[in-house]
Amino acid sequence: MPDYSFVRQTDGFTCGPTVALVASAALDPEYGATVTDPAAEQHRLHRAANFIWPRKLGTTPPGVAAVISRHTAPLGVRYGWRVFRGDLAPAIAAVECDWPVGLLIGNSIPRHWILIIGHDNGRLQCFNPARGSETTIAVEDVAGRKLDPLGFPRAFALVLPRRTV
Repeated sequence: MPDYSFVRQTDGFTCGPTVALVASAALDPEYGATVTDPAAEQHRLHRAANFIWPRKLGTTPPGVAAVISRHTAPLGVRYGWRVFRGDLAPAIAAVECDWPVGLLIGNSIPRHWILIIGHDNGRLQCFNPARGSETTIAVEDVAGRKLDPLGFPRAFALVLPRRTV
């Protein structure tokens, strides 16, 4: 995955669009090359992902999936979402095939998007848009609600490649 450590979310509501931007740029290098102003692109993606949903409430899983799918459809893949119920096997399989996976985390309610970009030896490599940096966490910590290094303890939803077009 290319280095997108220079990309940080611009405010408290653009973590989802930032995750979608980084995933889309990694999967569609032509798109990535056109992003000269990441902050402006985050806000454009936020509007596109949240047609009806209030932007002050963040970005929904279907919205993040739709933005990424615009860049993966030519590759024969659509992204979808599902509630996290403790099974990371599909996410691990995806990132091992170089498909990044969005992870929505929070406390008692969903609050923040992270992008899983790699897996090695029982550890997940995650891009955190709040910091514009990568953090590594143990796979068992996701199901065990020990995600505090990412900012919140609990996983709520996954956005991952689901089907071919």
